Amino acid sequence: MARIKGGLNAKKKHNRVLKLAKGYRGARSKQYRVAKQAVMRALATSYAGRKERKRQFRQLWITRINAAARLNGLSYSKFMYGLKLAGVDMNRKMLAELAVNDAAGFKTLAELAKSKLA
Repeated sequence: MARIKGGLNAKKKHNRVLKLAKGYRGARSKQYRVAKQAVMRALATSYAGRKERKRQFRQLWITRINAAARLNGLSYSKFMYGLKLAGVDMNRKMLAELAVNDAAGFKTLAELAKSKLA
């Protein structure tokens, strides 16, 4: 039986990595060995970045809710606890949206939270 050489598969693998490294500077986009390291690092960083973005958005929403709650005479933690006691099951993204775009609606929620705390 004839021996199968692995040149085609290696070439495909190299081209796949080099395609991902397109736009990188210098050897990182030209040489397979260097490009492979750069791509591995970039993919790991982008994965971590997607997780980080979720953390940053939650942080932003909490900041907005806290600012609006303080305008209504509550701290963030008391506001959230009051909503929990009132049985209002609304996520932070929606609460932050209310805080920014519908101050009157947020005020009614704040009043509800205050009444449940008292």
